[in-house]
Amino acid sequence: MIKVLFLCVHNSARSQMAEAFLKKYGGEYFDVESSGLEPGKLNPYVVRAMAEVGIDISHNPVKDVFDLYRAGKHYNLVITVCSREAAEKCPIFPGIHERLYWPFPDPSSFTGTDEEIMEQVRQVRDMIEAKIKEFVATYRERTQK
Repeated sequence: MIKVLFLCVHNSARSQMAEAFLKKYGGEYFDVESSGLEPGKLNPYVVRAMAEVGIDISHNPVKDVFDLYRAGKHYNLVITVCSREAAEKCPIFPGIHERLYWPFPDPSSFTGTDEEIMEQVRQVRDMIEAKIKEFVATYRERTQK
């Protein structure tokens, strides 16, 4: 199994969605976790948006990337789903073979009515899901050759 870590600032939205979608679409190939540089609380809009597509993340823990580092965790891939500036603060994990950068808009910055915020979160959710599907399809193509 390829070990993957999704990283964002708070581990409250983007990295949680990416982790859930990779487990759904590539769980047979990937051992996946997510964490944050400054862990916060799960974003309630993200929890609702994921529930709309049948994925319950409401009880997911919010993890600190530095705790994973101190625990001696090893990953084959670290995929940052936030800004490049935040990505540069990530510790270098031993044994990493590749780091990827997939920036997505931050749901914690969205404003408007409840429905306007939900629509923006749905757009990010759908972008992350599409990226994960593409990632898994590419992996399958490479391994079947």
